[in-house]
Amino acid sequence: MKTAILVDGGFYRKRAAYLWGHKTAEQRAKELQAYCQAHIKNQASELYRVFYYDCPPSEGQAFHPLKQTNVNLKKTDTYSWTVTFHQELKKLRKFAVRLGTLSEISTRYSLNAEATKRLFAGTLKLEEITEKDFDINIGQKGVDMKLGIDIASLSYKNQVDQIILISGDSDFVPAAKLARREGVDFILDPMWANIKPNLAEHIDGIHSNWRKKIKTDTES
Repeated sequence: MKTAILVDGGFYRKRAAYLWGHKTAEQRAKELQAYCQAHIKNQASELYRVFYYDCPPSEGQAFHPLKQTNVNLKKTDTYSWTVTFHQELKKLRKFAVRLGTLSEISTRYSLNAEATKRLFAGTLKLEEITEKDFDINIGQKGVDMKLGIDIASLSYKNQVDQIILISGDSDFVPAAKLARREGVDFILDPMWANIKPNLAEHIDGIHSNWRKKIKTDTES
């Protein structure tokens, strides 16, 4: 059985950081490779290819509300980390990196969900907000389309028997339904995140690897 693994890059990077902490670009690339290999081992199948979908980092500028100034995104740590990460993935055997484009118009800094929750709950004061409480939001174009087209191509050409999608986005339901109609076994890996019922309804199974390690009192 041949298996293709399709990775929603933005989703993977966020979930991996949440589950296993922040790592260097090189470490994160090797981690993703090992994560995909675990899927192949569990399925006792042959890897056709890993397709990784993402966007290049922004080289533009964005206004930072806390700093009250524009930030040159090309000079940030996030930019250099992402460039290195994509380069490391391209070096890996049987990895194909599919990059979309950015919508610079919608680029902006905003308070992240955790900081917003704490602020309105009264556990975070306005004067206590730091740069770490902000996330950069950049619109992506073409990523979902590339992913959907690859699912259709793999299915119609009978190139694989199974597709494993690492994502939590219900936008891929039409593509999943098409693959199943063509006889492809479609597995979703939401990396332990909750998924919408309409996504679970149109797949053949759910499987995530490597649970988050919970520290015990003796390890704290």
